[in-house]
Amino acid sequence: QVQLVESGGGLVQSGGSLRLSCAASGRTSSTDYMGWFRQAPGKEREFVASIRWSTGTTSYPISVKGRFTLSRDNAQNTVYLQMNSLKPEDTAIYYCAAGATRFSYGNWGQGTQVTVSS
Repeated sequence: QVQLVESGGGLVQSGGSLRLSCAASGRTSSTDYMGWFRQAPGKEREFVASIRWSTGTTSYPISVKGRFTLSRDNAQNTVYLQMNSLKPEDTAIYYCAAGATRFSYGNWGQGTQVTVSS
């Protein structure tokens, strides 16, 4: 089991920036991917970004590409989601996840609220 703790959410104006962190502990050797997802009220959960621990390879959907950057600190077992040029439609609860593959995440954090005001 992997424990994940997110931090860094908050309220920001449109065009602003936030950085989310996710610290992993426990059986981290069982996972090679870290991902971020978000869920807005009344909407389905949406993939935001992923990174592979072993190579640093990242992936983003078109909705955030060029605005969000996911990085990792292997020594600290922590990933960082830098979010720039935030828009009101980025408002959601953001969840960190860990998994063995890019498309399978079995461990989830508690979520952190991001609110972007217009």
